Order: sequence, then C-alpha cells, then structure tokens
Amino acid sequence: MDVGGTAFVYRELGPRTGVPVILLNHLAAQLDNFDPRIVDGLAATRWVIAFDNRGIGASGGKTPSSVAEMARDAVAFIRALGLEEVDLFGFSLGGFVAQEIVLSEPRLVRKLILAGTGPAGGEGIDKVTPLTIVDMIKGALTLRDPKYYLFFTRTANGRRAAKAFLQRLTERHADRDKPVSLSAFRAQLKAIKAYGLQAPQDLSAIRIPALVANGDHDRMVPTGNTHDLARRIPGAQLVIYPDAGHGGVFQYHADFVLKALAFLDA
Repeated sequence: MDVGGTAFVYRELGPRTGVPVILLNHLAAQLDNFDPRIVDGLAATRWVIAFDNRGIGASGGKTPSSVAEMARDAVAFIRALGLEEVDLFGFSLGGFVAQEIVLSEPRLVRKLILAGTGPAGGEGIDKVTPLTIVDMIKGALTLRDPKYYLFFTRTANGRRAAKAFLQRLTERHADRDKPVSLSAFRAQLKAIKAYGLQAPQDLSAIRIPALVANGDHDRMVPTGNTHDLARRIPGAQLVIYPDAGHGGVFQYHADFVLKALAFLDA
C-alpha cells in the first residue's frame, strides 16, 4: 500500500469487523517475527493488522532514527487504511512507538497493550545496543538465534520456551517477508538509545484502558520499567510472568492471548 509515496507491506487476519488491533513489532523484526500463536490467537476473534514500518522488511523508504518519526509513519499507515479508531499492541520497540502514538494522537487509539517495553528515559533502555551486540556474538558462536538469549531466561523453562518460540517462527512457508537490513537495524538502535536518554513523558495523559505485561527477568528492557508504566498510566492492568524474560508474553502465549482478548473485549 502506498503511504505518502512509500510502499508499506502488511497482513490482515481475522474478521474484518470491529476495532482492528495494530501490531507494532520489536527491534530487527518484520512480519514473520511476531509469535504466530499470539497473532493467530488474537485473530481468532479480532481483526488484526501487522505491518512493516518504513524501511523494515519489504516496506520501502529509509528507517527513521527516532521513535517519534516511527510513530508518525505508523499513524500515516493507519490513516492510509482509512481507519479512524484502532487498538494498539506494541512489543519492545513497538511499545515505545505505541506510547508515542497514544500521546500524540489520543483520539485514534481505543485500547493499548504494551509488552516487554518501558517509558521514555526508562532504566537500562539506553543500554540495549551493547546488550544486543553481546548476545548476537553469543548467538553466532553457538549457532543460535540471538533471541534465544535476548528474549528468554537461562533456566530450564526459559530454554524450552526459547526453542519452542524460535520453532514457531519457522512455521510460515509462503509469502515470507524480507529480512531487516543492517542500515535499518542501526537506525532502530539509534532510536532506542535516544529514547532511553529522553526526558520522561507525562504518561498520566494516557486516558484509555491499558494492559501492561512482561516477564519477571527482562534483560533488554528491565522489568522495573513495566512496573513503572503500570504505576504511571492511570488504571493500567499489570501482568508479570514468572521465570520469564523479555519474551514473557511469547513464553506464556496461551495465557496472554486469553488476557489480551478479555481486555480488548471488555
């Protein structure tokens, strides 16, 4: 789809009725990187739209190096679809973008789900780059996807969940997306660091229902940020999964889908 002269790729799933759920993805992620159990679980009863933002995967253009620009691109995409109201589900970097959208376009968003994410200026967010690079090297040395280390704990439960999650990401065979380019990855890392160094935002201005979730041992975006979000967003619901890391919602996908659907349907 053309958005201001740039081609954006997207997928629609589920019934085309009601308020759609827009998925906002993580660092170095394209359409095929969101857990299919969560996407399909939500799409069983909800209209779900996943897309590659500017410069990501098969979408055209140059990836912005700020979260605010990513949010503006996402809003332009939503408007280009002709949508006047959406629900947002942002994971990790996608959660940063989701917050920015709600704060800048409050009338556009009905409900907000944030997972594995934190607020502007949050603890440790500016340290994502070195942590990611270390685990990318570890992944290369052990012939594992870096997400095996970045998203999950090193306990027996965490290792099992990591293997299962990575296996699920290979299930789709037709129409797979393009990998994220190195230049796009670098731009995203720059945006994340800047967001981590940014002044705190007034999250009390978020006046819509919010569900905030994470694992209890998130190394990428430390779990304290999740508690901080829940405290600062009025009336936010908080879900913390035990023995789980950044990808806690992927490890506990069945429970999370039930909670997310109940939240969206309420």
